[in-house]
Amino acid sequence: MENLLEIRRELASRDWEPMTAREAIAWGHERFGDRLVFASSFSLEDVLLIDLACAAGIRPRVFYLDTGVLFPQTYELIGRIAERYGLEPERVLPLLTLEEQAAEYGEKLWVRSPDQCCGIRKVEPLRRYLAGQEAWVTGIHRDQSPTRANAPRVTFDEAFGLVKLNPIVDWTMQDVRRYVAANDVPYNPLHDQGYPSIGCVPCTRAVKPGEDPRGGRWAGFEKTECGLHGH
Repeated sequence: MENLLEIRRELASRDWEPMTAREAIAWGHERFGDRLVFASSFSLEDVLLIDLACAAGIRPRVFYLDTGVLFPQTYELIGRIAERYGLEPERVLPLLTLEEQAAEYGEKLWVRSPDQCCGIRKVEPLRRYLAGQEAWVTGIHRDQSPTRANAPRVTFDEAFGLVKLNPIVDWTMQDVRRYVAANDVPYNPLHDQGYPSIGCVPCTRAVKPGEDPRGGRWAGFEKTECGLHGH
């Protein structure tokens, strides 16, 4: 990456809040080119961002963290997205297979230590992948959870050492659903079955009416984030 001081000055020199989602993506593409990558769990937010980019004539570099325990519906959706938009999502794998992890740390590590499991299967692979990039795009928005309530649209990600774009940070869940429906964007059918947030099979359940949207993640633990978004 170019001089970090120059990057920080550029980020501090303007007000990013009035920027629209399309403008943020266009700026990121113009500024970083193929060193801008789109993180995707293929949630409603993430497929929306892919559609936004493609509609603007941008062919996004999309990557995903394949933990080995994603839902079958997620793997199926990846194929649909690839076909619909002519993309080849980059599959990022942990250093340890599930069998190797079990041999070293015991079976079903996610039951005993979900933070450690996320560290092995998500955070380390993400850190390794982002080390070769200059900026990344995520689908987080402020109304998802209290931990994301103050997320900025564009910032320097201190945890991973690159620029982070959150184009739809000020969108509501209703905005997201409205866009996906209006543009016939392929999405995970689990979203219609009580799963507002979809991660790994062992650590994701449907939420009850009125429950926090991320209440279905790591149920029974004081944990709402996997460590990818450290605000």
